[in-house]
Amino acid sequence: MTDRRPLLRAIFDAAVAAAHPDVVLPTHLRPVPKGKIICLAVGKGAAAMAAAAERHYLDRLKLDPARLSGIATTRHGHGVPTRRIKVIEAGHPVPDEAGLKAADETLALAATAAPDDLLLVLLSGGGSANWIAPADGVSFAQKQQVNRALLRSGAPIGEVNAVRKHLSRIKGGRLARAGRHAEVVTLAISDVPRDEPSAIASGPTVPDPTTLADARALVAKYRLEIDDAVRRALDDPKNESCKAGDAAFARAQFELIARPKASIDAAVKVATDAGYAIIDLGADLEGEARETAAEHARLALKARAEGKRVAILSGGELTVTVRGQGRGGPNQEYALALAGLLKDTPDISALAADTDGADGGAGSANDPAGAVIDHLTFSKMKSLGLDPDAYLANNDATAFFAVTGDLLMTGPTLTNVNDVRVILVD
Repeated sequence: MTDRRPLLRAIFDAAVAAAHPDVVLPTHLRPVPKGKIICLAVGKGAAAMAAAAERHYLDRLKLDPARLSGIATTRHGHGVPTRRIKVIEAGHPVPDEAGLKAADETLALAATAAPDDLLLVLLSGGGSANWIAPADGVSFAQKQQVNRALLRSGAPIGEVNAVRKHLSRIKGGRLARAGRHAEVVTLAISDVPRDEPSAIASGPTVPDPTTLADARALVAKYRLEIDDAVRRALDDPKNESCKAGDAAFARAQFELIARPKASIDAAVKVATDAGYAIIDLGADLEGEARETAAEHARLALKARAEGKRVAILSGGELTVTVRGQGRGGPNQEYALALAGLLKDTPDISALAADTDGADGGAGSANDPAGAVIDHLTFSKMKSLGLDPDAYLANNDATAFFAVTGDLLMTGPTLTNVNDVRVILVD
């Protein structure tokens, strides 16, 4: 039996490499302004983006270091060395005190920007949790509780962010409002389906199309348990996010520098070069992980029955409605569901992983990126008497793949363009 794991990993690595800040950022950086450059970065790629910006301005353009300052707030374990831009590591997916402090410092620094300055905002996925600035009257603990409830609800990321934006002093355009005297240039690595600017890191520098009424409706839809202070904040017109036409955006520009589709295209090229016909399901898939796995398993089994050699690729961001007590993220749950559905097919293999290097988990740099399945997985399931459905019922994919030895451990990749899923049918 041919080992497809090196190829699966090469396909995933190509997707990640296509979105690395060193590759995508430099050509989009603006000329040196008359005044200072204030760099405010956030998300899993924030430190790497800040370091790339420093190399561009300090080394290539020979900018006086005194004219460059900033703060990059990233997930714990995702920091890299920088010279002028301060790096703060903060909590994700659940915010922590470091993110609270970083958001306050970021807002204060933005407010110092003068008309001749460039406020360079660098965004990547994870920013919504890294920058935590609760609305007036809402405590940090209450904001954390809302965040946990949203993450467990199974709500897609756009809906999660619609609530978060209305409980924040930095999201939903408010960072642009803080730095409105300067030119505001936002360069973003997209981690959201359809690359909606207002959803990336909860849109701190762009108009927000969602409203307080939308946020209240989502609380009701998912039956979220929230404190009275949170309910009052969602009823307070002062907490409405910034809309199109707001003076905050008079000198603001927004540009996407990396998209999930470009990473899926890079993955497709590797699979094509390896001789596979391609079924490209797109970069914007959403839905429940186990249900999506069932659909993809049907496609794989159909191709196998027809004697086709195909690679089924998809991106996007799946969700898990948590009902059990186990551990694991949407990619591991997807792979676990596949394992149960494909257990009698040794000629099918698959990988599902998050391009940031962490799938679910507890916020550690050592969290799994996802999982791989193939004939070795199926034989271990049989010899060890493992029932994937039992693990699935407890949302315990991490434990399952820890036993089979199939967790994909990449460490922080320093970028984030959502998930990459590959099924190879031989």
